[in-house]
Amino acid sequence: MKRLSWVSVVFMLFVSMIVSACNSGKSAGGTEQNEGNAGQQSVRIGLVTDIGGVNDKAFSQTAWEALEQIKKDKGADIKYLQSKTDADFVPNLSQFVKNGYDLTWGTGFVMVEAVQKVARDNPNAKLAIVDNEVDEPNVKSVLFKEHEGSFLVGVIAGLMTESDKVGFVGGMKIPVIAKFEAGFKAGVKAVNPDAEIIVNYTGAFDKPDLGKAAAATIYNAGADIIFHASSGTGAGVFNEASDRLKQGKRVWVIGVDRDQSLEYGDDVTLTSMMKRVDEAVYRVSEELIDGTFEGGTTLELGLKENGVGIADTSSKNVPEDVLKQVEEYKEKIVNGEIEVPME
Repeated sequence: MKRLSWVSVVFMLFVSMIVSACNSGKSAGGTEQNEGNAGQQSVRIGLVTDIGGVNDKAFSQTAWEALEQIKKDKGADIKYLQSKTDADFVPNLSQFVKNGYDLTWGTGFVMVEAVQKVARDNPNAKLAIVDNEVDEPNVKSVLFKEHEGSFLVGVIAGLMTESDKVGFVGGMKIPVIAKFEAGFKAGVKAVNPDAEIIVNYTGAFDKPDLGKAAAATIYNAGADIIFHASSGTGAGVFNEASDRLKQGKRVWVIGVDRDQSLEYGDDVTLTSMMKRVDEAVYRVSEELIDGTFEGGTTLELGLKENGVGIADTSSKNVPEDVLKQVEEYKEKIVNGEIEVPME
C-alpha cells in the first residue's frame, strides 16, 4: 500500500509537471505576442525645415501642422529639426535617416541638393521634398502650381487697388518664388492693364526687418496692396501695414501659403493665396503608413486639384462682385482657356 502510494505520488507529480509546462508555454507565447505589440514602434516621420523655421506662420508651419494631424489620426511618431543655414540641411536630414525614421521630409526649394545627396547615400531610406523635384527612386517630390493661385489674388489686387499701384515682396529670388510673382502680375494685368506693379526681393525668408523695410518702400511709392511670398520675412510686411493703419493710412497685405488673417488679423489681411502644403504632406505621409508610398514619383497640385486657391475668409474684405470674377478666372484656368505664365 505504501509502495503503491509512492508510485501514485510520483505519477501525479509527473503529470502536474507536464500540465504546468504546457500552460507555461501558452503563457510565454501570449507574453511574446503582447510584448511584440507593445514593443512595436509607431511609424516615425521627421521634418527638416528650411531657414524660415517651423514657426514661420507660412510654409514650414503648415507642413508641421500636417504631421501633427497625422500623429493624431494615425499614431505616427513625429519630430522636426530646424535649419539655421544651408549647411544644416544634410546633417539634419541625415540625423533622421541614421536614426531609422521611416520617412524624412525636406521642406523648401533650396533643399533639393541636400535631399538628393542623402537619398543617394542612403538608398534604403525614404524621403520626400516639397517645392522641388528629386529624381531618385526613394524620393517622393511634391510641386505646386503657385502661379495659378497667385493669378487669382492678382485679380483681387487689380480690381481693388485705389491707387493703381500694387506691390510684390519676395524672399529669395528662386524659381518657385518667381512663379508667385509671375502669376500675380498676370492676374493684376488681366483686370487692370494700367496698374503699376512694384517688386522688391529681400533675399531672405527669415528676416522680418527686411520685409518691413521692403513694404515701407513699396507703400511709400504709392502702392496700397502688397502680395508677399517670403515666409517668415512676411511678418515684417504685416507689421508695416499695421503701423500705417494705426496712423490712419489704409493699406492691405495679401498673405501666402495659409490663411494669414488668422495670424495677423482681418484689418490688414485682404486675402491669402492658399498653398495647401498641409494636404500634400498629410497625403504622402498617409501613403507611407498605408504602404502605398512610391518613390521616384512627383505629385503636382494646382487649381484643378485644389492644391492652391484663395482663403475661405476672403469674403470678409473682398466684395462679392470681385469674388465672382475670381471664380470666373479660376474656371478658365482649370478649363485651359487661360495659361498662367510661370516666369
